[in-house]
Amino acid sequence: MNLHTLPYYRFAEDAALYRAIALTLVISAFAAPLDDSRNAEILRYSSENIGIDGYRFEFATSDGTSRTEEAELRNPGTDNEAIAVRGSYSYTGPDGTVYVINYVADENGFQPEGAHIPK
Repeated sequence: MNLHTLPYYRFAEDAALYRAIALTLVISAFAAPLDDSRNAEILRYSSENIGIDGYRFEFATSDGTSRTEEAELRNPGTDNEAIAVRGSYSYTGPDGTVYVINYVADENGFQPEGAHIPK
């Protein structure tokens, strides 16, 4: 074996290894699931907020996510003045299941309900 050609063979072996690694990375990138939520478009949006005694908003996106929420001021002008919120949101999980959560947030804290939430 000629000693002058040894580095060339070593370089060729390394280059083949690097090409195989690069090809594996490219193939795995195409096989990875796409996250549609990053590219979701807003299909519906409305908001009512007069800034005094409550608000209401809702939206829906192209990936199946939606949310609606409304709030009201309770006991205005008293020491017990508080805002009470009621709403719901839904989304499609990675398993394809649509999850729906209804909630209330008031003087008793955040109270979510959903078929998938333990009672």
